[in-house]
Amino acid sequence: MRTEFDPRGMDPQAFYKLLTAVVVPRPIAWVSTVSAAYPFSANLAPHSFFTVACTEPPIVQFTSVGRKDSLNNVEATGEFVVNLAPERLFEQINATATDFPHGVDEFEAVGIEREPSLRVKPPRVAGSPVALECRLHSTLCLGNSTVVFGRVLHAAVDEDALVDGHPEIRRLRPLSRLGKNEWGTTEGVRELARIPYQDWVQG
Repeated sequence: MRTEFDPRGMDPQAFYKLLTAVVVPRPIAWVSTVSAAYPFSANLAPHSFFTVACTEPPIVQFTSVGRKDSLNNVEATGEFVVNLAPERLFEQINATATDFPHGVDEFEAVGIEREPSLRVKPPRVAGSPVALECRLHSTLCLGNSTVVFGRVLHAAVDEDALVDGHPEIRRLRPLSRLGKNEWGTTEGVRELARIPYQDWVQG
């Protein structure tokens, strides 16, 4: 037996909670931006609707549900940084999701160390093991949300997170978002290689 859910007959917020409980785990884009107008301020916020959109050219995407400072800043400046959200900064990441008033610098409000980016103006999170510096490619408005596509201009990865020059998941230890107020970690990682078709047909 299954319980059937029809979004046409449900409160949108209730169906939103259903979606975020079943589309799991979701990687987190910890997005840093800067305002375009004086007084300039940095913004830092987690977005859990995030993924890779294209590999050549390298493009990532995140979704802003509603109009938020991250989206406004990206549209005004054309730049942003996706910082990986590591387990050890769990509480700070959650704190940057607070609905601070417009113009509040989350780096300062939450006490997060920043470092300069190489190719864009928004700063990186110094304690994040990975930073993807992006230039706005395009946006797509869908209902109450806006999908932001950013071309990756530069990637910076902590040396301690690399094994033979490649990022290692057990060293990155990224957080993910689940349903309700739940967060996921990388405990119990399993490895399994894809099977080439030639090997499949040969048994």
